[in-house]
Amino acid sequence: MKVLFWRSLVVLFVILGFIGAVLPGMPTTVFLILAAWAASKGWPQMDDWLLNHPKYGPTLRAWRAHGTVPRKAKWFASIMMLISGIIMLFTTAPMAVKAFTNITMLIVAIWLWRRPEPNLVNIQQPVVDPEKKDIPTAHSADNQLKHTESNKTESENNKS
Repeated sequence: MKVLFWRSLVVLFVILGFIGAVLPGMPTTVFLILAAWAASKGWPQMDDWLLNHPKYGPTLRAWRAHGTVPRKAKWFASIMMLISGIIMLFTTAPMAVKAFTNITMLIVAIWLWRRPEPNLVNIQQPVVDPEKKDIPTAHSADNQLKHTESNKTESENNKS
């Protein structure tokens, strides 16, 4: 029953992601990130397929490894939320609904822009092998850097 629940979520999120791929203004990657998350809980084959997808796989792997969001995706999402917020103001919805949705989109946009970008993370953190399940922590990266610096110092001392 639990596996059926996770697989149902995966199917729902993949369908929403597909709709987002063809319908302007609806996100794709967010739903695929959710699909990959649900697949990791109960559908390993689908998880592997999503992570190795030629178009969306690199973005999903970067999100899973470092929580990064590409700048292009940030701009696109922000512009679409802004357009949606403006359109919402001209609807007949109650003012409370308009305020709630626009404030929610503003909070999401702020959160989104606070996420690191892939280029910055690649410079600051060691490369992670996608086949490897354990992701190095900041502590292990610091130890690796100290070890490299001490080896460099020893080799410089040996030259003199």
